[in-house]
Amino acid sequence: MIEQPLKLPNGTLLKNRIVKSAMSEALADAHNNTTDGHINLFERWGEGGAALLITGNTPVDRWHLEHAGNFVLDEKTDAEQTKRLTAAAKKHGAKILAQLAHAGRQVPEAINPTPLSVSELKLDLPGYGQPKSATEEELQATIAKFVTSAGLAKDYGFDGVQIHAAHGYLLSSSLSPRINMRDDAWGGSLEKRARLVLSVVRAVREKVGKDFIVAVKLNSSDFQKGGFSHEDSIETAKMLEKEGVDFIEISGGNFETPVAYAHKSKQESTKIREAYFLEYAKDIKAALDIPVMVTGGFRSREVMENALTNGDADLIGIGRPFIIDPEFPSKLFTGDMDMIPAVERDFPPAQDLPRGAVLNWFCHQLALHGTAGDSDLSVPVVEGHEKYLDYIETSTKRLLETRGQ
Repeated sequence: MIEQPLKLPNGTLLKNRIVKSAMSEALADAHNNTTDGHINLFERWGEGGAALLITGNTPVDRWHLEHAGNFVLDEKTDAEQTKRLTAAAKKHGAKILAQLAHAGRQVPEAINPTPLSVSELKLDLPGYGQPKSATEEELQATIAKFVTSAGLAKDYGFDGVQIHAAHGYLLSSSLSPRINMRDDAWGGSLEKRARLVLSVVRAVREKVGKDFIVAVKLNSSDFQKGGFSHEDSIETAKMLEKEGVDFIEISGGNFETPVAYAHKSKQESTKIREAYFLEYAKDIKAALDIPVMVTGGFRSREVMENALTNGDADLIGIGRPFIIDPEFPSKLFTGDMDMIPAVERDFPPAQDLPRGAVLNWFCHQLALHGTAGDSDLSVPVVEGHEKYLDYIETSTKRLLETRGQ
């Protein structure tokens, strides 16, 4: 089934079921515009055979970045360079979505020490500042930023947008009763906590029209005590369906509980667990009529096929293997490959590595794609981790110098 096309509710036909899910490429220049390395990588991903490519964390507000190297989509964006990105991605028949995001309280302190959030609850991690609880006017202005970015995405050749309401960013935080402690119209009951993401989706759909893809990335759960629960996720998904979204991608966790970024080594388990959000996605899929995309842990064709044939998912979202082998979808389709790259399984257990080392190693490999044209698997995990930390520091300094800070 992975080779079968899928028609989305808006009429767009995806040529197969494999999606390059969003990863934070962090390959933008000092003005947060896409670069040649970024463009070349998306062309390579498109040529590799995936039906749909989603940009990684594309902020609607350049003061609320997840990383200094984020590609931003706003009025200051270089239009011609962005059109080159979409044309390159679509050159071989893939579709491309811009993943519109607002980092909320998860903005690095060096970039913004007082980011906008739904409350003043600070992220329980070093390197993040004290957030400011958004006013009514600021929330309305944020909705307007999503609308502006969606309109620009359509103008610049994207096939649609994905609204990022997962992983603890602003819209995800708004859904969490642990973080959203407001007692106004934006907090309290699930309906009120969902108001921000629903307002964004409604306003974006009105802006872009019915023929443009509008998708949402949603946590199956925050996996935090007192946070956004699985039951909340099912009900929110139903609300989103009523707003006319074309599909929902299921993931989970946030920066404090990074479930989506975890890895298991061979030392930890003789049987590697795949598709770790699939059990949650089943419940959500059963409650909806629109397509559901599941991301996280897929490595074997067998597990992908089972997820599709059992009706637990309609689209298979994959991230890290695209960094290691951008052409793996075509190899799956021709039968040259049954198991896609899973290099993380040969890494030491997480407890034996610095915090975030595996994620940072993959981010370093992404950076190599943008700067050197390909990954380098000979780089040891800890070395790649350290090189990426240096890369982050350099990118941040460059951004702040450009801003005049």
